[in-house]
Amino acid sequence: MDLKILLTTFSAVFVAELADKTQIVGIGMASKTGKPFTVWVGSVLGYMLVTGISVILGSIIAKYIGPDIIKYTGAGIFIVIGVLIFAGKI
Repeated sequence: MDLKILLTTFSAVFVAELADKTQIVGIGMASKTGKPFTVWVGSVLGYMLVTGISVILGSIIAKYIGPDIIKYTGAGIFIVIGVLIFAGKI
């Protein structure tokens, strides 16, 4: 296992996921149900599944498309979504 890749991935995901909709859902579910451990287990399992699917798809896509194309396509999609949100279309 490459510790540098592990720490870089952990840091990127940790910072990106702080105070996003997933945490808001977790806060809401834990406060509504009064069962924080169960909400935590459900959240972890759901996130593990989504992450697993993402990693598998990423490794498949990487066999056919170069990293620069993936990076610029992702950036372009984010820009388009940002412009649409700013314009009130989303």
